[in-house]
Amino acid sequence: MNKNISEQSLLELSKDGDKDAFGMIVKIYMERAYFSALALTHSESDALDLSQEAFVRAYKAMHSFKTEMKFFTWYYRILKNLFLNWKRDNAKFVNNSNEADEVLFESIEDAGYRLDRDYEKKELEKILWDEINSLDSQFREIIILKDFQNYSYQEIAEMLEIPLGTVMSRLYSARKKLKDRMKVYYEQ
Repeated sequence: MNKNISEQSLLELSKDGDKDAFGMIVKIYMERAYFSALALTHSESDALDLSQEAFVRAYKAMHSFKTEMKFFTWYYRILKNLFLNWKRDNAKFVNNSNEADEVLFESIEDAGYRLDRDYEKKELEKILWDEINSLDSQFREIIILKDFQNYSYQEIAEMLEIPLGTVMSRLYSARKKLKDRMKVYYEQ
């Protein structure tokens, strides 16, 4: 298959059942999907499992994909629904495990957010992630999508199927809560 083929063409071919084209779509979005799943699950292995399962389900549902949509917005809805089912089915789900926090911290570093090796800054960033993880999921998810994965307000609204104004108000509330919680650390 031609490696210079456009994403739109790959999506059209995938809709027609072309496995190679869908494989190229997976390669394009694999890392983004994994980090999105990691933000939801806080577990490296669960994020890998859920992101892969979401791709399988996306492939099976490609006939229903509307090519005027952005693929990742559509995929994220599948991932989010899969996560909600997984969370409901797994009573052992723990929201704030130290391992999960460390994995998320390392993943963000690996994704291009190179952290200064200075101990104090590193400690403050760990505290920030602890605070982000302590937010209600509706706030945590939006702040991660906007501030760490750089999605637009509109893309987040489409992914979460909520009004644009709700995205903006939740992000404002999340940032305000984080600012208030972090203020005590910066005053020391």
